This record gives sequence, structure tokens and C-alpha cells, in this order.
Amino acid sequence: MSLDIYNLLEKISFTRVSGSTEEFKCANMLKETVESFGGNASIWPFEVSGYKINSAKLSANGKYYEVSGIKGSRNASVTAPLYYMETTLDTDKYELKGKIVLINGVVNVPIYKKLLKYGAVGFISYSGDITDTPEDSDLENKELRDVLRNKGIIPGVHMRTTTAIELLKDNPKEITLELSQDEFKLTSHDVISEIKGYMFPDEVVCITAHFDSVEFSKGAYDNGAGSVLIMKLYEFFTKNAPKRTLRFIWCGSEERGLLGSKAYVASLSEEKLEKIIFNINVDVAGTILGTEYANVMAENALVDYVEYVSNEISFPIVVRQDIYSSDSIPFSDKGVPAINLMRFGRPGAAHIHNRHDTMSFISKESLEKTYMFLEFLSNKLINANTFPVKREIPENIKKKIDEYLFKNEK
Repeated sequence: MSLDIYNLLEKISFTRVSGSTEEFKCANMLKETVESFGGNASIWPFEVSGYKINSAKLSANGKYYEVSGIKGSRNASVTAPLYYMETTLDTDKYELKGKIVLINGVVNVPIYKKLLKYGAVGFISYSGDITDTPEDSDLENKELRDVLRNKGIIPGVHMRTTTAIELLKDNPKEITLELSQDEFKLTSHDVISEIKGYMFPDEVVCITAHFDSVEFSKGAYDNGAGSVLIMKLYEFFTKNAPKRTLRFIWCGSEERGLLGSKAYVASLSEEKLEKIIFNINVDVAGTILGTEYANVMAENALVDYVEYVSNEISFPIVVRQDIYSSDSIPFSDKGVPAINLMRFGRPGAAHIHNRHDTMSFISKESLEKTYMFLEFLSNKLINANTFPVKREIPENIKKKIDEYLFKNEK
């Protein structure tokens, strides 16, 4: 019996956060599905940081504002003047010293470097829309990632956009930020299964999709859909032996900074890494209203190749040479060319990273449409007598990867 990708997606559409029992449950479901096709799969563990927020408070003049603690930021109780920092320009740099700073949106490297350099004692980030209410939205739990923590740690909290507006309207002269959390280690997992190539067994194509979700989200679109599409491809190649070896990797902890794919790539010896000639990554799919995209992290000739193949079967897809924030990045950072396939939902017709990422805007027909192209393209590449993609990364893509990974940040 052929895999029903919509049915499998329904089964794994539950919140499955990095290092959680639910993530491990999903890993086992994927493993069992692989084994139902007669394959072998291993659940590969790797360590990640864990945080438990005990309390997070922001107050002024006896009034409390709803906030969540930013995981990985510093425990503290600090009272200081509030300052709203609108840009990363240095125009207002002397305003930050000794202040708790409200930033525009979420913290990134340029913003965080400015906070540290000019002496901020705490920060507040925000997200969401001015129409959000506590009844129809969740207050996100943000994390200060290692690329920021390595520069220094100050306390931070997060709030809704509506709360940020309320705070500025109140215009308190001083605010108090209190944060208490515990830090510990968790185990996340990748699911790995290999199909040996019958003609070029030492040439390996890695096929990836992440299966974790963020908190509050069922992660149907991001990225249960990608996970079931590569499972369907796995089934295809168990029935149609590939010329090259295929290594399927369902990655854990992608949502926390590509941790599953980073850990896997870091575990490989130079010899094993050299055998990987290509990566096919699928991240977000299935939207009823949407557009197909392919981001090519390889020579520009692959853009032309994908466009040619799509025209061959009249499959409309936007193809471009660019990076994509997903599990292809760690592979391409080590010189492995990659292609990312995505179906982006039209504005207002799809959601990620919140409670609205459910099956409601996904259809079996849309999943099968993307799968058809995934299979057609993969089959052509994997079974070519001479692999058509050079194992190299163009300089313009290398530069973008380095910027994405903040390699040049001091």
C-alpha cells in the first residue's frame, strides 16, 4: 500500500519542541514508517541546551506588563530608566548606558552588539500584530542563541506588539525587569536511514527535512509537510533502486538554529563528508494557496537545469540562486551544493511559528503536487550517469552563508 502523505501529516501534527518527549515521539513515528517500507532507521541523539523560566516580570509604578522570559539571557532583578531604540544606527548610542532598552522587533546580532557596546542593562523585544489579543495569540518564548550569548549576557524579556505600544503610551520613567530561569541539558534527535546506490555507492545524496516545531504550533506546514514529502520519496526509492546512495535525515531542533543538521555535519569525518555530493532539502509545503520556490545553493547552471526540468513537465516554480534558512546551510557551509524546495503560502493564507500552523490551510492535492516535482527532479539527478552538479559553492553563495552564520562577527 502506498503512503498517504496527508494521513501521515495529520498524525505528526502536534507540538514537538526541541528536546521534548513529543519530539522523540515523532522521531519514533518516522522510524516506524521507514521500517514499514522494509528499511532500517536509527534515531541519532545529540545534546542541546534547555531552559526553564521560573518567573519573568516587567513592572512600572505598580503596574505589571505581560512578558515571557528570554531563555538563555541573564537572571537578574534590575530597575532602570526605559529607552526605546528605533534603529541600529549610532545616533542615540549614549542614550543606552544604564537603560532597559525596548528594541524594534526581535533581537539580532547588530542590535545585541549595540546594546552590549553602549552599556544597556536589559532589553525588551516584541512580536505579533496590533490586532492580536491574548485570546487568539500566544506570547512567544524567545531564546538568546549562542551566537549572541558568546558576546555577553544581559537579561531580556519578550512581549506582544500591543503590550509594547501600551508600555510606550504609559511612558514610565523607570521600569523593573525580573528574570529567573534554570539551565540544563536536553537530548534532541535526528532520524537517519540510508538506501545504498547500486552503481555509485560512494556518491551520497543527503535528503533532509526538519520535523520539530516551535512552542504552541502543531507544525503541519513548518515542517511536518516537508517531513512527509521526503518520506514519500524514501518509499519511492525503496521500490526503485537508486544509482547513488541516498541518506535521508529527518532533522531535530532546526527551529533553534539548525541544531540537528549542524550536529550531524559536525560528526562527520572529512572522508565521509567528501562522499556527500549533494543535498536536497524540503521545508514548508502543502498550502492550498501558494507558490512553489526552489533556492539553489550551487552553480548558476543548476538554476537553468531546474527551470528546464520544470518546463519539461509544465510545473510552475520560481527558481533562484540564493541561500535559505534551513538544514541545507550546514551542508553547503562544508562545500556540499544544495537545493531547497518550498511552497510558500500566499500572504494571509498560511501561518508559521504560532498556534495557527495547523492542517486547516493544507490539502492533499497541494502536497501531492509538490511531491510530484520532488520525485521527478530527484530521480533525474540521482540516477544521472554523470552527476550534473559540480561539488562546489559559488563565491556569492559562500559570502551569504558566512553572513548567515555570522562568521565575520567579532
